Amino acid sequence: MLKEIKNLIAFLTIIPVGMEPDCLTEAANYMHLFPIIGAFIGLLAGIFAWLLLNILDASIVGILTLGFILLITGLHHTDGLLDFGDGIMYQGPPERKIEIMHDRQTGAGGLALGLVTILTTAFCIAQLKQNFVIQSLIVSEVSAKLAMVIMAWVGRSAHEGMNTYFVNAMHGQYRNLRLTVSLFIAFSIPLSILSVVGFTAVIVGLVAALVIVGVSKRHFKGVTGDVFGAGNELSRLSSLIAILVVIR
Repeated sequence: MLKEIKNLIAFLTIIPVGMEPDCLTEAANYMHLFPIIGAFIGLLAGIFAWLLLNILDASIVGILTLGFILLITGLHHTDGLLDFGDGIMYQGPPERKIEIMHDRQTGAGGLALGLVTILTTAFCIAQLKQNFVIQSLIVSEVSAKLAMVIMAWVGRSAHEGMNTYFVNAMHGQYRNLRLTVSLFIAFSIPLSILSVVGFTAVIVGLVAALVIVGVSKRHFKGVTGDVFGAGNELSRLSSLIAILVVIR
């Protein structure tokens, strides 16, 4: 199990734990454990934010903490968010929309979606009080990683690519067991550290993920790696908003 966890960390972050040759396959087969890595990322980000809140204004901490999260995850999901924005804004057939998402240049759709998501996320983090910032960031990252699991379980692959490994893994023989394990992890962690607030945040993140699957089905006839990335970013944001609404 340690090897699998190491491969998941190597796949989802830039932490130099060493990447095995079969890292992608391992990551897909153990995708249901994504929320554990999300909790780890959230813990690191939460400690980072907690320390900074002792010396800096909350607005600056929000920006720097989001930057820390994006950096530690290698900006992979953010890149997917930008491509997703370009894809849904393009008026054309699904095949062409997917080609647009693969284009290295970022268009107006991706720029707009990226700016709104990144800025709102940073502002949400800035609104978190120091006494529950660590718990909130753990919950939001758990929710973000669970979103990708749900999207792979519900959706179907729009084209052959990296996403296919994960969709196939979550549609295999043990798909329901894997989902159950992932849901248990993703709800037990938030419930233990933020009680009803954490539970609500994960539910909201799941709803966001399902909405994205619906949008993706309409525009691309399935999910892609970029859609997974967008789901991660938008579910994190949705969970943070839910936390702020419920706590207030």
